[in-house]
Amino acid sequence: MSGQEAKSIRGGHISLQGAYVVIQGGQAFLLNATVSPYQVNNTPKDYEPTRSRKLLLHKEEIDSLIGATKQKGLTLVPIRVYNKSGKIKLEFVLGRGKRSFDKRESISKRESDRRLRREIRGKLE
Repeated sequence: MSGQEAKSIRGGHISLQGAYVVIQGGQAFLLNATVSPYQVNNTPKDYEPTRSRKLLLHKEEIDSLIGATKQKGLTLVPIRVYNKSGKIKLEFVLGRGKRSFDKRESISKRESDRRLRREIRGKLE
């Protein structure tokens, strides 16, 4: 991580939407996290906001995470970034992806909520 990225993250200019953590070769990497440039006009030409970033973890932590992610359908999902003692910390959890029937259920709930809001809005007008 470069200095300008650290300043940007401390300023809250990071998006974890769609980001996840993978472990490859005994090292942990944060993928798909978007870090906006600190100063847009001074950004290097080759700056890539969604590049992969290496995470610093103890070997024991990585070993336990490797065991946990080997289970079917489990992935490491970052939930928050915070600053502690001048260091940037990333909090992530072990999550299970949605199954197809869960997706259908959430889609139908979203559509029914949308339909209900339209009806309420139509009665108010």
